[in-house]
Amino acid sequence: MANQSLFASLTAKVWPRADTANQSGAPAYAYGPEAKLAHLAATGTLADGFYSGAESQLADVLAAAQAVSPEFVAKAAVYARTFGAMKDMPALLAAYLTVADPDLAVPVFRRVIDNGRILRSFVQIMRSGQVGRSSLGTRPKRLVKEWLEQASMPRLMAAATGTSPSLADVVKMVHPAPADAERRAFYGWLIGKPYDVAALPQEIAAFEAWKREPKGELPPVPFEWLTAFPLSGEQWAVLASRMGWQALRMNLNTLARNGAFSVKGVTEAVAARLADAETIARVRPLPYQLMVALGQAGDGVPLAVQAALESALETSLALVPALEGRIVVCPDVSGSMGSPVTGYRKGASSQVRCIDVAALVAAAVLRRNSKARVIPFEQQVVALDLDPHARVAVNAARLAGIGGGGTNVSAPLALLNRERAKVDMVVIVSDNQSWVDPSRYGATATMAEWSKLKARNPGAKLICIDIQPYGTTQAQDGKGIMNVGGFTDAVFDAMARFAKGETRDWVSIVNQTEV
Repeated sequence: MANQSLFASLTAKVWPRADTANQSGAPAYAYGPEAKLAHLAATGTLADGFYSGAESQLADVLAAAQAVSPEFVAKAAVYARTFGAMKDMPALLAAYLTVADPDLAVPVFRRVIDNGRILRSFVQIMRSGQVGRSSLGTRPKRLVKEWLEQASMPRLMAAATGTSPSLADVVKMVHPAPADAERRAFYGWLIGKPYDVAALPQEIAAFEAWKREPKGELPPVPFEWLTAFPLSGEQWAVLASRMGWQALRMNLNTLARNGAFSVKGVTEAVAARLADAETIARVRPLPYQLMVALGQAGDGVPLAVQAALESALETSLALVPALEGRIVVCPDVSGSMGSPVTGYRKGASSQVRCIDVAALVAAAVLRRNSKARVIPFEQQVVALDLDPHARVAVNAARLAGIGGGGTNVSAPLALLNRERAKVDMVVIVSDNQSWVDPSRYGATATMAEWSKLKARNPGAKLICIDIQPYGTTQAQDGKGIMNVGGFTDAVFDAMARFAKGETRDWVSIVNQTEV
C-alpha cells in the first residue's frame, strides 16, 4: 500500500497540524498566550495536578501574563474573580500588575481584592518575590492600607480569621490610620499592643468577657473564633443559625458531631435554610459543591437535611442555561480524571474529582435538555444509559462510578461519525491529555474526526471544557470550536453564549470583561 502520509486525501491535508505535545507526550495544539492565560485564570489553583506541579503552573501563569498586554491580564483577573469565583489566581494577577502596569493595578486591586482572605493572599504573593518584588512597595502598600481603612468592622473581624499572613501581620506592615477610638482600640487588640478597653467594638468586648468565662450567650463574632472552645450542643445550635449559607453547607458533619441536631428545631431550621430558593439564587452555589456536600454528609446528618441539600442541588440547576437542539455531551471518565479538581494540596486536597465535575456537567445538560445524548469515554466509548428524569445526583454518581483507563478524546467523535449522526453541538469535558488516539496526517485524531463530523453537519459546534489547565488542547480554536476553561457556573454561561453565536471563543468572553 502507498505511503498514507505522502498520499493523504486533499481533505486530510487541510487539517491543522499539531504544533506541540501534551503532558503525556502525545500530539496536541498549544493555546495562544491570551487563550492560555484565560484558561489558567479561570481554572488554575496553583496546586499540584495529575500531570504537573504547582511550580510549573505558577511559571506558566507568569509566562502567559508576560506574553500578553497588561490590559488582558487585568480583564482575566477580574473575570476570574467576578465570574469564576477564583481566589488565588486573581490575587496573583493583581500582584503581577503592580510591576507590569502599576496604574492599571489600582482598579484591578479594587475589583478583585474583595475580602480579607484574598487580601492576605495578595500580601503573601507580593512578599514572596514571585512577581518581581519581595515587598509591598509604595502603591500596593497604599492600596492595602486603603482597604483596611475603608472596611467595615464586621469585614475586618471576618478578615481576622486565618494566618500566613494573619490580619495582624498585615496591619503591622501597612500601619492603617485609625479613623476613631474604636478602630484604634481594635488595631491595638489585634496586634497585641495596649488599647483602650472601653473603646473596643462591642462584639470584641463581649468576646473577651466570654473567654474569661465561656458560658451563657455566645458573643456575636465570627463562628470560627469560638470553635476552639468546648461548646455544648445548644451553643453549636446557635452557631448553626449564625453561619452563612456556604459555611452551613460545609459544616454539617461538624454540627452533627457536636450535637447541634439533637437540639429541638435545629434540624428543621437548617433544612429550611439550605433549601430556600431565594437564598440559593442570591448565593449561587456551584452545583458540584452541593453534590459533594451531599456525598460527604455523614450518618449523623439528619435525612431531612440531606434531602434539603439535594433540593438545593436541583434548584441550582434551574439557574443553568439550557442548550437547545441535538446536543451530545462526552464526559471523560479515564484514570487521570480521578484526581482532585483543584489539585493536590497536603492536608487540603479537594474531595471533588475531575470526573465528578465532568459527570455533573453531563447530568446538568441532560436535566435541562432531556433529548441530549451522553457518551462517556476513556480508551473507548463506554456504554451507559442515563435517565433524564432521575435525580441529578444519581446520574452524576453513575457516571463518576465508571472511572479508569487511558484517555481517547476522539473516541466519541469517531462513534458519531460511524453512526453518521446528526448533531448541533458536541461538548467534551476532559483534562485534554489524550494519548491513546494517534495523530492523523499531522493533525490530532480529535481534529480529524471533528472535521469529518463538521463536513456532514456544517452548523455543528464543538465545545471542549478543559477542567485542568495544562496549556494544550486536542481541538484547535477556530470557526465552530471553543476551548473553555473552568468548572464554575461561568462555564455554563459561556456554553450558552457560544451556542447562540454571541461569542466565538473563550478569549473574546474574557475580553468583554470591564475592568
